[in-house]
Amino acid sequence: MIGDHERYDLFGKTLLEVLVLKPPFNYEMPAAENACFHYMLENEMQYKIDEKEVSIASNESVLLNCRTVGNKMSSINTATKNKLVIVHFHPDILKKIYDREMPTLLQKPKNAISNKTSERINNDFLIHKYIEGLLFYFENPSLVNEDILILKLKEIIILLSQTKNAEAIQMILSQLFSPTIYSFKQIIAANLFSAITLDELADYCNLSLSSFKREFAKHYNDTPANYIKTKRLEKATELLTISDKRITDIAFECGFNDLANFTKSFHDKYSITPSNYRLNQIAK
Repeated sequence: MIGDHERYDLFGKTLLEVLVLKPPFNYEMPAAENACFHYMLENEMQYKIDEKEVSIASNESVLLNCRTVGNKMSSINTATKNKLVIVHFHPDILKKIYDREMPTLLQKPKNAISNKTSERINNDFLIHKYIEGLLFYFENPSLVNEDILILKLKEIIILLSQTKNAEAIQMILSQLFSPTIYSFKQIIAANLFSAITLDELADYCNLSLSSFKREFAKHYNDTPANYIKTKRLEKATELLTISDKRITDIAFECGFNDLANFTKSFHDKYSITPSNYRLNQIAK
């Protein structure tokens, strides 16, 4: 399966790799206490991450937390070889090179409870240039030393923190330092009033949307959409009764994206608008 394989180690562990994989192949990645950034240089590969399948084409990338068992890589186009660059993130190495304070991307996000272990990265111009820079050092190994490797590791941390995926990347990388596994119900409860989609919530649970819905029905005997909307509206009635917050603020606090959607949902359930509900509570 493996054709050419070049790598650079830092402090005794693999940091950078360039792999050429000959199709057809189906490789199960072993569990490991690190995360890795895969950048596809040539061809396209299929990744099976927990219960999700993701295709990564040329010039696309994915970040994986490798602490789970069952991640697989397989070839899609069997006519041509696959070539990719891998950057590894080892928690002990990261602690060593950031001896004073970890960058925000490696710190635990506030109020984030998730088992998310992968994220497809929206590559930008700077990440493409970063990969070109890595390939230069593979072509000129005499220029590589410990300082260069540390610099390139810190550089990719900075670049990932500036992508649109930074929030999800932080969830994944921070797990290297506090590898807590949350139960399904803990994740639902923690994100119940967040303005996230069902797809995102399923992703937090490391499940496909269809698997997420089945698991949800098993725990709550209800659909995710109905249960979540009901809980959000119940919280809204409490806030309308005990607080003097603006109705718009209450809508957002309960996880609704806009006031119109909140007002319609509230009226559909209680046959009264939020403002009139509040007036009725004051009159009692």
